[in-house]
Amino acid sequence: MTSVDTLDQVSEILSHAEKKCVARGVRLTDKRKLVLSSLLQMNKAVSAYDIVDYCKKQLGEIVPAMSVYRILDFLQEQQLVHKLNLVNKYVACCEIACDHSHEVSQFLICSSCHKVKEIKLGKITEAELRRDVEEAGFKLVSPQLEINCLCEECVKASN
Repeated sequence: MTSVDTLDQVSEILSHAEKKCVARGVRLTDKRKLVLSSLLQMNKAVSAYDIVDYCKKQLGEIVPAMSVYRILDFLQEQQLVHKLNLVNKYVACCEIACDHSHEVSQFLICSSCHKVKEIKLGKITEAELRRDVEEAGFKLVSPQLEINCLCEECVKASN
């Protein structure tokens, strides 16, 4: 997940995202930018309805939930957003502003506050994972891994 602290950082990341979309022959429309911007500013895993509420309360924009879902699908196809199946929520990709090819993501998801940390699997680990899956008689559909964790803040709060 991309962590941003300022609106300047959001603007810079959106600029990179727009360039990537143009290079792929697709448009990052104003509504798509709004949804991506919301994900960047919320800094945690969120649902489509969380995005609807954020857009309305924080940005003064009304975006229907069905539109948010379609936009999230588009952003996911463009590798700008990840869907976390473990919690059925979304996060912005931590590599939007990078120009290199992406490695397989592994997500550490706090089960309490839904904070997410995106880390990368090395190429060797991905190859080993694929081999182990095939040896077990399965076909790997997605190498994305999601691990249920507790972040440091939630661990401290529970003590």
